[in-house]
Amino acid sequence: VQLVESGGGLVQPGGSLRLSCAASGTIFFMKAMGWYRQASGKQRELVAGIRGGGTITYADSVKGRFTISRDNAKNTIYLEMNSLKPEDTAVYYCKSDAVSGMESWGKGTLVTVSS
Repeated sequence: VQLVESGGGLVQPGGSLRLSCAASGTIFFMKAMGWYRQASGKQRELVAGIRGGGTITYADSVKGRFTISRDNAKNTIYLEMNSLKPEDTAVYYCKSDAVSGMESWGKGTLVTVSS
């Protein structure tokens, strides 16, 4: 499956953005999907994940500020980001994990939080 992220951009501290990840195929049967981010000079890290059964996990650094959701009809997952901080600046990637074990990554969308 191919994944395409959108919605990144420049936002001031305290602002909000909503990222979207559109899949080329159905996400209904995916074992899991998630959002990762990679800041300059740092390793890629999990931001939020949602499993096929609906279980959701968040990195401690974003709990209470970010919300992950999925729309199976649109084959899209979202990341609603509120109260953004400069340390949230990163390239955000979408990832899918199929039951078969196949992983797919999008190319990423840049989020910059700065005044």
